[in-house]
Amino acid sequence: MLLSPKYRFLFVHIAKTGGTSVRAALERLRWRDPWYYPMFLCSRLSHLSGHRIATKLPRHAKVIAAQELLPKDYFDSLFKFAFVRNPWDLQVSSFHHIRRERPHYLGGHETFDAFLRWKLDPERPYQYHLDTSITLQSDYLIDLHGRVLVDFIGRYERLHEDFATACDRIGIAPPALPHARAAKDRKRDYRGYYNDETAGLIARHFARDIEMLGYQFDPE
Repeated sequence: MLLSPKYRFLFVHIAKTGGTSVRAALERLRWRDPWYYPMFLCSRLSHLSGHRIATKLPRHAKVIAAQELLPKDYFDSLFKFAFVRNPWDLQVSSFHHIRRERPHYLGGHETFDAFLRWKLDPERPYQYHLDTSITLQSDYLIDLHGRVLVDFIGRYERLHEDFATACDRIGIAPPALPHARAAKDRKRDYRGYYNDETAGLIARHFARDIEMLGYQFDPE
């Protein structure tokens, strides 16, 4: 999550949706923000306390966390936005990220099929890096009553165009988006990773995202 008091925006960072590139582009604005240094100090205090005091909005916090921590009038005045991604594609990206960065979290399941079945097994013990990527994307966007709290939902599939739209709403020229790292060994089309069974696993687990965000396995 990225908050800019000067530019009055709140970016809700959902993992594996291009958010790292968006953060990198927008963080350059922080140097022009007079609140940068107080916020940096609060961030350090949060870290030193083991994050036991509410002085920092976590990187992948849900928008409801900001709603609860910030004054209502201030929260309502912010332009709040996020990016989402096709759930089938997101899980392929997550698999390659974990295999590249944290292979010990694979749990001995080296193929995409085996890892996905294990990952979505409700009996599997909780592991942060796995369960962040199986949290519904819609959970990051809504309050406890299911009302959408963000003002704009961009899509990974048209990242540059929707980022430009968000920047227009903020009132800035769009900074260049850094290129995100791509897995060298992943197939270009996520659909090649799935069979009917594993595609159905995603359809069931992420049913609310698919309905709310309008995704499907075979895009039109």
